[in-house]
Amino acid sequence: MLVKLAWRNLWRTPLRTSTILLAIVVGVLSVILMIGFMSGLMANMLVNAIQWQTNAIQLHHRDYSLEPDVNLVIPDTESIQVLMQGETSITGYSSRHIVTGMIASARANRGVKILGVSPEQEAKVTPIKGKLIAGEWLSSDGRNPIVLSNKLAQRLKLKLGSKVVLTFSDTHGEVTGAAFRVRGIFISPSASFDDNSVFVQKPDLIELTGIYGSHEIAIAMNDYELAPALAIRLSEQLEPELSVEDWQTLQPYLKTLISSMQSFNYLLLVIFVAAMGLGIINIMLMSVFERTQEFGVLMAVGMAPDKVRKLIVLEASFLGLTGACVGVVFALVVMAILGATGIDLSIASEGLAEFGIDTVFYPEVTSSEYLMLALSVVLVSVLSALYPARQIIKQSTIQAMNDKH
Repeated sequence: MLVKLAWRNLWRTPLRTSTILLAIVVGVLSVILMIGFMSGLMANMLVNAIQWQTNAIQLHHRDYSLEPDVNLVIPDTESIQVLMQGETSITGYSSRHIVTGMIASARANRGVKILGVSPEQEAKVTPIKGKLIAGEWLSSDGRNPIVLSNKLAQRLKLKLGSKVVLTFSDTHGEVTGAAFRVRGIFISPSASFDDNSVFVQKPDLIELTGIYGSHEIAIAMNDYELAPALAIRLSEQLEPELSVEDWQTLQPYLKTLISSMQSFNYLLLVIFVAAMGLGIINIMLMSVFERTQEFGVLMAVGMAPDKVRKLIVLEASFLGLTGACVGVVFALVVMAILGATGIDLSIASEGLAEFGIDTVFYPEVTSSEYLMLALSVVLVSVLSALYPARQIIKQSTIQAMNDKH
């Protein structure tokens, strides 16, 4: 009986009830969209940073990170590759021969990181092959092919087939170099990567540096969350002169950003729930005080004060539950649409590239976030009804019946 009475009481003033329900629905939808937008933004930046810059795990000579000397190559890469083949979580790896030098065209020059790679291996680790906007990925055809970014090509006034000169130090510290032909031009979501990285074939670079081997082994994984555990296992099985670092170690600011984003989502939730709670308290106070005489009559005919409290709490619970359910349903529909179309921020492409974010990204909201928001709305609705209920039941039956509100 209390349930039916509470539901009917809630709709005795449909305009007021509809207004607060609309506020709850809009609030729930807005919070979900904001959480999805920020989470999608951070997830996109994280994935791009891992795919294009750090990969899941990197292996180096233990002194290479302190001083990237061309002579500090990784010993016994064959046994390392055998070990990695036994790890099912690894989707690919690339052995890189890396030097820092200059790239020069007829019109300009620039300092770059030159990565000598095996085309087949690198295509499994970095999504560069699918991001080519002109030309083709590295192959054995032709002499000294090079693949660089569209941004770098524009800075150096290059096009497909243009000749560039790479200069750097060899194993003896002497300056060496050679001419290369632009084979392909790519575009990545990271401005820093576009500015500083060029790709050549590993044998071509080894011939010029005069030292055989790899300075870096980059490992790709489907689940990046497993990288720290895998890095620990590899470091325990490999030689102590090798450094095994996961993406969190290589770029700790990414881990900090993720933690900050979670805190931001919780803060947003708290602000919304607090504002909603004040609105519900206001609505319930008006609704309860307008019916003070009615509650007095109910208590006079035998309804216990505890049941009066339950009636008021049930009204607020229905209000919060209805608003939360409708809001979540609308949010699911909107998120499904955005999940298919994505959010296009091409207008801010240059700014996004500085942070390594694609111009089109997809919002992300977990089921636990939906559930947490819905439960928070219902809980705050219940708590918001306790004060109005207390104001009624602390009055005597005669005072309530004689109320002229």
